[in-house]
Amino acid sequence: MKLITSDEMKEIDRKAIQELGIPGAVLMENAGFGLFEMIREEFEDEDIEINELRIGILCGKGNNGGDGFVLARHLLNSDADVKIFLLGNIQEIKGDARINLNILLKSGYKITEITSKKDLIKLNKAIHIGFDLLVDAIFGTGFKGEAKGIPAEVINIMNDSDIPILAVDVPSGLNANTGEVKKTCVYADFTGTMCLPKRGLFLYPGKDYVGTLDVIDIGIPPCLWEDINLELLEPQKIYNLLPLRPDNSNKGTFGKVFVLAGSRGMTGAAALTAVSALKIGAGLVKLGIPKSLNPILEAKLTEVITIPLPETQEGTLSIDALDKIIDEINKATVVVIGPGLSTNSETKILLQKLIPKIKSPLIIDADGLNNLTPNILKKIKVPTIITPHPGELGKLTGLSIQDIQKSKIEIAERFAKEFKVTLIFKGTPTIIVSEEKSYLNPMYNSALAKGGTGDVLTGMIGGLLSQGLTTLDAGKLGVWLHGKAGELAQEAFTSYGVLASDVVELLPKAIKELEELFQNLCRLS
Repeated sequence: MKLITSDEMKEIDRKAIQELGIPGAVLMENAGFGLFEMIREEFEDEDIEINELRIGILCGKGNNGGDGFVLARHLLNSDADVKIFLLGNIQEIKGDARINLNILLKSGYKITEITSKKDLIKLNKAIHIGFDLLVDAIFGTGFKGEAKGIPAEVINIMNDSDIPILAVDVPSGLNANTGEVKKTCVYADFTGTMCLPKRGLFLYPGKDYVGTLDVIDIGIPPCLWEDINLELLEPQKIYNLLPLRPDNSNKGTFGKVFVLAGSRGMTGAAALTAVSALKIGAGLVKLGIPKSLNPILEAKLTEVITIPLPETQEGTLSIDALDKIIDEINKATVVVIGPGLSTNSETKILLQKLIPKIKSPLIIDADGLNNLTPNILKKIKVPTIITPHPGELGKLTGLSIQDIQKSKIEIAERFAKEFKVTLIFKGTPTIIVSEEKSYLNPMYNSALAKGGTGDVLTGMIGGLLSQGLTTLDAGKLGVWLHGKAGELAQEAFTSYGVLASDVVELLPKAIKELEELFQNLCRLS
């Protein structure tokens, strides 16, 4: 499933109409009928027939309103009680929307124009008399900025009612590209989006306004969106990334992960990263740590080999550890650097000398990123994954967190191409970006908003990378399984009580659920 911008949808529409010869009126007809089917199925689940419904449809002056006119016709043909409200004057409606408005008018149906404060009072009264459903067909995917005037007033009236709302394509007031909302936006219970889902429906704060999302097929063939770069992570594709586990194997078959992590007070980050790599299937994990931490971690980590290293007076890694670390990484399949290392000045020098010398696939996280510079990153010659949150990416790009959040996908894509890395941009949602492709993980919840869960993700990706996956595939599978384990942990412990260690323990169950989900999808297909 591709995720698109409003400009990409506009271009897909153009190609469908001009190059394939599909009339715009046909696309609008398919959109309106798809909405009709969505409503019918929704209320059938509640044992309510279409002809029992009272529905208010709020139409704007563009094609979004045209979809609403088509929907109104199908509902009226099925004997539903429908009231159609137009935010503007009838003479302002043009193009395909006008064709469908004319059909309603010539069929004798009334269109109520909303153009004044007096009209708003009447609308408010009509809505509060009672509808079973309100349909938001006010603004389309091209909307940007802030809803003002009569549209804003209508949106507030809709939101203040207790009536379920179906949004057409996107909730009115939501930026379809960024998910940005400025002051006023429809709070939809359902959204029926046309052809492909829009990016803003999955990005916060927009996702909070969407409700249940359905994608409506409007008859455009997939060949017109093959070049779209951003995709949703889907279980049927993720399953195929699981590394094979042949029975005639040994620990060397599944790779050796060397983790460089930890400092005084940050033993947990090191432990979580190392254990997660094992739990996801790595054959052997070694953990390089400041030597004073070794007694703690040697006792804590039964299955991990600890490597005590020279340290500074502050209990962080010393420059004197460089040769020993290089010796260890030369034996490793994958190197993981960063969790809990600190930003001690000597440790920073160590990392900046070490990173360009690494010859195995590399993951840099947390303090590995905090000690990194763009110049050092450009010196890396091996497949590399970096896993920043917005603050860490801000340090590397020189951009504010606010600027990054407004254009997170575009900024991540530019960065991945410039520095030739796979970038896992942690957040809600997490985005996985390589030089060629981008993916968004639709699974996230507040249970994962806990210290240490990022270290778990880093260890998981390291363990998958050690089993032969590419940086992009390890990132995709790791992020999806991390999200699934977070869901399972939330179910078991509530979103309040989940610890990072709970996520680790539920990784095998997440894998099992992925296998079962795939099998169910195969049976359904």
